[in-house]
Amino acid sequence: MATKGFGRLIVVLTTIVAAVMELIDTSIVNVALTQMSGSLGVNIEDIAWVITSYAIANVIIIPMTGFLAEYFGRKNYYIVSMVIFTIASYMCASSYNLVGLVFWRFIQGIGGGALLSTSQAILFDAFEIKDRPIAAGIFGMGLILGPTLGPTLGGYLIDHQSWPWIFMINVPIGLLATFLAYTFIDKKPGEGTHKSEITIDYLGIILLAVGVGSLQYVLERGQSQDWFASDLIVITAVTAVVGLSGFIWRQLTTDHPVVNLRVLGNRSLALTTIFTFVVGFGLFTSVFVYPIFVQRISGWTPGMTGLSLLAPTAIGVIMFPIVGRRMAAGASPTPFIVVGFLLFIAFSWISAGMNADANSWNYYIPLLFRAMGISMVQLPLITQAVAGLKPKEYPAGIALNNMIRQLGGSFGIAIANTFIAVKFAQHRSDLLQYVAPGNPQYDARLSNLTQNFLAKTGDATTAALDALKSIDYALEKQANMLAYLDTFRLVAYFFIAVFPLVLLIRNKKQADPASAAKAAAESH
Repeated sequence: MATKGFGRLIVVLTTIVAAVMELIDTSIVNVALTQMSGSLGVNIEDIAWVITSYAIANVIIIPMTGFLAEYFGRKNYYIVSMVIFTIASYMCASSYNLVGLVFWRFIQGIGGGALLSTSQAILFDAFEIKDRPIAAGIFGMGLILGPTLGPTLGGYLIDHQSWPWIFMINVPIGLLATFLAYTFIDKKPGEGTHKSEITIDYLGIILLAVGVGSLQYVLERGQSQDWFASDLIVITAVTAVVGLSGFIWRQLTTDHPVVNLRVLGNRSLALTTIFTFVVGFGLFTSVFVYPIFVQRISGWTPGMTGLSLLAPTAIGVIMFPIVGRRMAAGASPTPFIVVGFLLFIAFSWISAGMNADANSWNYYIPLLFRAMGISMVQLPLITQAVAGLKPKEYPAGIALNNMIRQLGGSFGIAIANTFIAVKFAQHRSDLLQYVAPGNPQYDARLSNLTQNFLAKTGDATTAALDALKSIDYALEKQANMLAYLDTFRLVAYFFIAVFPLVLLIRNKKQADPASAAKAAAESH
């Protein structure tokens, strides 16, 4: 039942704040990775688990939120999820080692996955059916704004406070949102009273969690443990195959699947999941690599990093309602997907050509391409996901699409970590051939550095060692830079590889965008 007046305003503010808070936490840590790795005494590859654990939790919880909300009651589930998110945020801020931080980050992702999806459903119910496109527009702009504010807010907090504050800031917001939700959000008639009629696919949930978690571990740790030379990697690889195979078998044979894979029989949805996976891969990987690159290689502060993302992405926010209006007018999603993919390829390729001296203006155009590309593909992919499906299949199609996007993101970060490690070793080996006695440039560089350090310390032995350390540091920095640039190029290759599949999209039957948007809410 639609809400009126002041009550509707509070519902809109509560749901948008909760959704944006969850979205901010998908990206706010990215600008803090360098500081967090130093504070906790781990490397960048290890600290990346702070991102992937959150993404994995989202992958597991997103397809489950629909029946969990139905089982416990949507309002109850929403409030409990908000409490879980808030408590986990406090525990993340209080963590003093990587294991604790990753654990609480996973719990935070369990609560956060529900916040985004359930907020959308509650927001839609606050509007009459005819006004729900307005709700879709409001929520859509929040989807773009949240990830934009994350790096900017995170950068400010890192520059002026310390990394725990990127989590602590959620606590007062979460408490306020919980109070407003409890006070102003109404329960739907009969909400939470049909437990006996709902069957939960516990086996499917376990197989999904075990399969995805094991595969993620293989991707994250395979390189450092020499892949299948490690017994643990072999065990987790087998567990991943068994878990994911069992999950697919379970979802295709049970009457009450947690993820309805049968809808993949629809050609349009099957193609769209491929595009969605690559989009998730590109979005998460780019926002993971870019902050690390500009901070570790170019020496930017977290604040500078966040601000560099703000202006280009603000234009993306403006683009979203324009695309929405065109889609509502019956425009085919294919041209938007084509242009969005081309823009993301351009962003990745231009970024792969940067160097350590690049400034924020050098990145403005590629980041603008990225922001516009995101805006161009979001709603078209949702619409295309349900094109050709029956209305009753919309929730299953969109839930699957959302899960695949998160899966693409978590795998993207894992693959990027492994790829960076491999490329770093390769580039370091290649560069070492130039760092050897007898090379005139090396000899001159070593001599100059030694003389400079000798003038400062007056100790010839110390000066010689400091000169060698300085050259080694420069070599590692160059190898790191080349590895990060290769990773941007890798993202472009993924988009290029699937681009021809766009030609296979058929547009004979398109879903109504408003219906698709409503289904997106109900599917979570």
